[in-house]
Amino acid sequence: MELNPDEYKAVLDRATARSMEWIESIPARQVAPLADVDAMKRVFARPLQEERLDPVDVVEELATLAEPGLMAMPSGRFFGWVIGGTLPAALGADVLVSSWDQNAAMRYASPSTAAIEEVAGEWLLDLLGLPAGADVGFTTGATMANWTGLTAARASVLDAVGWDVNARGLAGAPAVTVLAGAERHASIDLALRYVGFGLPTVVPADDQGRIDVDALRAALNGVDGPVILCLQAGNLHSGAFDPMREAIAVAHEHGAWVHVDGAFGLWAAASPTLRGQLDGVETADSWATDAHKTLNVPYDCGVAIIARPGIARAALGTQTNYLIKVGTASDPYDVVPEMSRRARGVPVWAALRQLGRSGVIELVDGLVRNARALASGLAELPGVEILNDVVFTQVSLSFGSDDRTKAVTSALIADGAVWMSGSRWQGRDILRISVSNWSTDESDVAFSIAAVERAMAAA
Repeated sequence: MELNPDEYKAVLDRATARSMEWIESIPARQVAPLADVDAMKRVFARPLQEERLDPVDVVEELATLAEPGLMAMPSGRFFGWVIGGTLPAALGADVLVSSWDQNAAMRYASPSTAAIEEVAGEWLLDLLGLPAGADVGFTTGATMANWTGLTAARASVLDAVGWDVNARGLAGAPAVTVLAGAERHASIDLALRYVGFGLPTVVPADDQGRIDVDALRAALNGVDGPVILCLQAGNLHSGAFDPMREAIAVAHEHGAWVHVDGAFGLWAAASPTLRGQLDGVETADSWATDAHKTLNVPYDCGVAIIARPGIARAALGTQTNYLIKVGTASDPYDVVPEMSRRARGVPVWAALRQLGRSGVIELVDGLVRNARALASGLAELPGVEILNDVVFTQVSLSFGSDDRTKAVTSALIADGAVWMSGSRWQGRDILRISVSNWSTDESDVAFSIAAVERAMAAA
């Protein structure tokens, strides 16, 4: 069949129209979906038809049927998990990425997307104060960004003791000790499983989730052999940052590779008012973050950064006759797990181009300002206890007993006007608020405080 541009135009026109209907509905709609997954499965469950359908009709059907089961995650009143929205330029760039249909793995095959991603990576290093010339790779998300950093770490620390893990595998390799704080994110455990290490050796943390440096020093003194340390920039519940400079220095004294999981918190380094909390983070060996979170680009956009160029390529890269190299520079597939992928870094370029340096600072500072406003307003409600120091974008609170907290959380979710998720922290059931959306404003903050007060009355 011949490619027909008119057919694409009709489909994209309909998709754009239905997308705008969705976006226009967000300010007024409740955040919670109107139907659960079982109801939505019944809507979509049907035998695959025998004949072709008009693609415009398919898009229309998809938009109509899916709408009741969509959560308004782009809303300024969505505070669940750590999920950002999407900046306009980033959304537009994502549409272009799909339309261009480029495999962004090779510089030779797609010069434009390779160049755009390289520039986006250079901008990120500059904004975050990380070493110029570091390798930057774009992954599916923070979990695979952690995997990338830890895979490079594995190769480096084993190479230092004479073991080529690429050639010999892990069977029979010298034991690698991985240390991590007691309040690390679960994605670190997942990434460590994926690279064959299993669970880390746990180092105690303080009441805000920050790794205890004295305990870390003691743990390192008891280790013989290769070591990897995982630090955290942004605790899931408190937003707190590990003491980077001190912890990294202690680890490097023992020859350890230091990896920083900064899924949402690494972006604090872009803000002059917040960067002090990450003092010394630039001295680590690898970093992971997620542009979908704090930077507010579409999903599928983790960022893996390796300080010393070439290490990621040695650990992850490959070469065959049919993969055409351009010069000596690493190809995108040399520093991420996939050899076929969309151009994830293009929306990052677009978001940074839209915001500029001052806009990134305002975005990050604005999220923190809204988190503090929510904490301050909620603390005035009788029976509410704010459990963390609000140093970044996370707020954790209790309504007294665990039963009371769970009841209020359930009432809030059932109300659906805002979305805040329950969790458990420091031995207590909590309501956790993550302020991650660029569009959250003062009216959203006030509306959300009122929604919590309403849930307290209903629980």
